[in-house]
Amino acid sequence: MKKWLIPIGIIVVLAILFVSPYNSLVEKDTNAEKAWNNVESSYQRRNDLIGNLVKTVQGAADFERGTLTDVIEARSKATSVNVDASNLNAAQIAQFQEAQQGVTSALSRLLVTVERYPDLKANQNFQQLQSQLEGTENRINVARDRFNEAVAEYEKTRRSFPSNITAMLFGFDEMDGFESDPGAENAPDVDFDFE
Repeated sequence: MKKWLIPIGIIVVLAILFVSPYNSLVEKDTNAEKAWNNVESSYQRRNDLIGNLVKTVQGAADFERGTLTDVIEARSKATSVNVDASNLNAAQIAQFQEAQQGVTSALSRLLVTVERYPDLKANQNFQQLQSQLEGTENRINVARDRFNEAVAEYEKTRRSFPSNITAMLFGFDEMDGFESDPGAENAPDVDFDFE
């Protein structure tokens, strides 16, 4: 047997052992990044709709300005938080989620306050925007679920043998998904007392 075949055989075995897991990790990492971009896109759609909603509500002359200011400030804060999709970590996701929670909270207060204004509730533009916001909230939930699925696939591959060796050698780090906000497991209290 030729001695030069042994090193070539070892190289072929190593290539088979590492190339396939490497390519699989790259694919799953790319899918998770794409899923994260879809999450951000859904939140951006909500932020765009909020701008239109605020303009519509501002038309109600006696509407509480403080509530609108809260929504505008929360939206501004949320759009200033940037997350690098190629380097996602738990801290970045938590910061992003905290900013988005501020928007959700301010928007909820706005929609509850609107209940006091029958003319505004009857406004066709407002009704359409409110419907679009509800649909967008569903899109956000779906995008976050898909991101978590992509992260789970990536993590499953990253932690499996022999991919775990490839991941360690080529720097495929752990990726974190979305987690619910603290206390989300508790049913919210709804208070319709407007006095």
